[in-house]
Amino acid sequence: MPGHLLKFFLFGFCQLLFSGGFAQSQTCPVNSNFSFGTLTHWWAYTGNNKNGNGTASIRDIYDSTNAAPVGTIGAKTIYEYQLSGVPGIQVITSSGVDPFGGFATIPVINGYAYNYSLLLGSTSISHNSGAPGGYTRGISYLINVPPGPAKLPYTMTYAYAMVLENGTHNSNQQPLFSATLKTKDSIITCASPSYYLPTSNNADNRGTGATLNVQEAEAEGFKQSSTPSPNENPNGGGGHLLDVWTKGWREVTFDLSPYRGQQVSLTFEADNCIPGGHFAYAYIALRNSCAGLVISGDTVACINSTLTYSIPALGGGNYSWSFPAGWQVLTNQTDNNIINVIPGTLGGNIIAHEVNGCANLTDTLVVTTSPPTIPGALSGGEPVCAGENTNKLVLSGNQGNVLNWISTTDGFNYQEIPNTGLAYTASNLTETTTFKALVQNGPTCAIDSSSGVTILVYQKSVGGALAPSTYTICKNQDKEANLAVVGETGTVVNWQLSEDGVNWTYFNPVLTDSIYGVNNITVPTDYRVVVKNGVCPADTSSVAVVSYIDVPFPKAEIEPADTLICYGDKAPLNAQIDIGTSYSWTNLATLTNAGDGTVSSTPYFIHPVASPLHSTRYVLSVLNAGCPNARLDTSLVNVTPRIVVNAGNDTAVVFNEPLQWNATSSDTGDTFLWTPATDLNNPDIYDPVGIYAAGTDSVRYVVRATASDGCFGEDTVLVRVFKTLPDIFVPNAFTPGGPTNNVFRPIAVGIAKLRYFKVYNRWGQMMYGTEQMGQGWNGMVSGSIQPTGSYVWMAEGVDYTGKTIFRKGVMVLVR
Repeated sequence: MPGHLLKFFLFGFCQLLFSGGFAQSQTCPVNSNFSFGTLTHWWAYTGNNKNGNGTASIRDIYDSTNAAPVGTIGAKTIYEYQLSGVPGIQVITSSGVDPFGGFATIPVINGYAYNYSLLLGSTSISHNSGAPGGYTRGISYLINVPPGPAKLPYTMTYAYAMVLENGTHNSNQQPLFSATLKTKDSIITCASPSYYLPTSNNADNRGTGATLNVQEAEAEGFKQSSTPSPNENPNGGGGHLLDVWTKGWREVTFDLSPYRGQQVSLTFEADNCIPGGHFAYAYIALRNSCAGLVISGDTVACINSTLTYSIPALGGGNYSWSFPAGWQVLTNQTDNNIINVIPGTLGGNIIAHEVNGCANLTDTLVVTTSPPTIPGALSGGEPVCAGENTNKLVLSGNQGNVLNWISTTDGFNYQEIPNTGLAYTASNLTETTTFKALVQNGPTCAIDSSSGVTILVYQKSVGGALAPSTYTICKNQDKEANLAVVGETGTVVNWQLSEDGVNWTYFNPVLTDSIYGVNNITVPTDYRVVVKNGVCPADTSSVAVVSYIDVPFPKAEIEPADTLICYGDKAPLNAQIDIGTSYSWTNLATLTNAGDGTVSSTPYFIHPVASPLHSTRYVLSVLNAGCPNARLDTSLVNVTPRIVVNAGNDTAVVFNEPLQWNATSSDTGDTFLWTPATDLNNPDIYDPVGIYAAGTDSVRYVVRATASDGCFGEDTVLVRVFKTLPDIFVPNAFTPGGPTNNVFRPIAVGIAKLRYFKVYNRWGQMMYGTEQMGQGWNGMVSGSIQPTGSYVWMAEGVDYTGKTIFRKGVMVLVR
């Protein structure tokens, strides 16, 4: 359509659209907030911006006088330009979450809940289709400002949010969102923002390569999304760019009272980048209130709570507030459209004033105050038995209404109880439960929970069983006849006995133990226990039947009952059997002279000897023929831990050179003794120094470490005395895996410290290395014996005077 025809069309259809009478002076334009769920009364267009953004890019027009699909009457969706099936303009009636910005698609701003919004644009791009230029789309509303006094505000408020992909183009070619409020002959700039991602330096000849000015973008309220673009990189290189930026919901308010009886247009437009490869889309929502400034916030304020009051923002506007006496303003400055306050005790007027080139507005909100929530306390909560039970709980001392009750059985997870009364009857509880009431004194006061009441729920008493259920007791038996209650729920109240199984007698004195040793009976007797769990009725256990046999119970004793020996020592035991015909011992492997198990006559004496290596219980079990029960007696032999002494490795020394010994013991505080004391400066310490005369060939020492209890441990060590100077001797051959000479090691004579001993193959690879005296190579590397051949060795050590001794040579590995 030629440009002059387009202008004529726009002017004509706008005149037709609102040629009827004006609405009431404060009524918002019909469906300006998309409350119909459609674009009815809006004008829309889609197109391509290869020649630039704005009206020059319009290709398809959807006027407000025709029904869908050629017009906007009843239209919910309009598709992208020449891209069927992809919405470019879409009315939103159910809120969701934007995938890039994470903000709601229908906003709640400063306490005001919008009910509808419009999505303008999509993530679709035209670059991949080969078509030059990007998608552009817009909507416009011709507003007939109602006639009336110019001093009577006629305000409109729109909100917007946007998602723009950085195209690295020059700023004037970047994805764009704009809003334009226009009179017949001029643009009202304070209500006409436009946003793009600013870049610095110029793009290359392909239109890309400009650098995003991140600081400026962030100052404009943009944030980089963590979600990558759904489109492949149109600038080449493949992949999906992580360069999508979002700007959350903002509001713009403008006052049209200076234009009473006139027409103004409000237009929103979202344009992809002009090269076409990067997307732009925006959300738009409008308030359905045009009667001037409206303060958003609660009219009943909770004393000492934190509340927020707000008014729609004005671009470049100034703000001022006043609050009732005693109210505390928390916001750093009152020149803000959002104010956080802590109400005092007095109500009154909240007055807000905002002014810019678009509006000069004032509103007053009358507020009252209410005292803060007092949750109160619960009473009641008597212990109950699980199952059928009731318990009335009552809330008192609260200030506010009960929202509901809550309960928990674990102290962490709470269940909601739909009860708003001051009393609640808990019934049929099966486990211990804590109850609370949630209280709130009006919607601006905090919700608080009352003190909790815990109803202790006892599980039903279970008497359990006595074990063993049957038992035979012998004459004069005074031990080994224990009955124990098992499987019970609750505690033992007392034991009962009966000689006829019908008439039961409680124990006197009362016995509450769970184990009872039967004794002093001469007739068969039944036993049971009475068990009670908390407030639940008592229950009785199953019956244990104890029979009586007129055969004496064995009589025997072992001594000592316990004794202590050193590791490696022996402990003599003594046992006497006065009644019995046979016996046996436990742990016979460490017991000698334990007898043959037959009692030939009484009294019968046994004198075994115990030699355990760790603490051991020796149990004597005696039987008397005709009585099925054994008498058990025990002797505990405690064994002190083994004292492990390490006198060091066998060594060699040069005569007249000092040799520092250093013995250790696994026990602390031991005393040491070296035997013999030959050539030692002190044989009674753990670290004597030996200086050996030329006439000494070798000395083998026995080192004893004795603990405070007299127990001791020993080790031996051999020193050979050489009549040479300090040196390192190394054999010239060895046989890995052989019966002898199977480890290749240095012999250090007069050496205080071995710095290293290393073995190399003929290729210079190190086969073995050590710094430890007495250590050597077994001929293996990584689990494999090395081949026969010559190997180079090197060794270095320090003698007792500090002199370095270095030796090297060749040895032969023989397999």
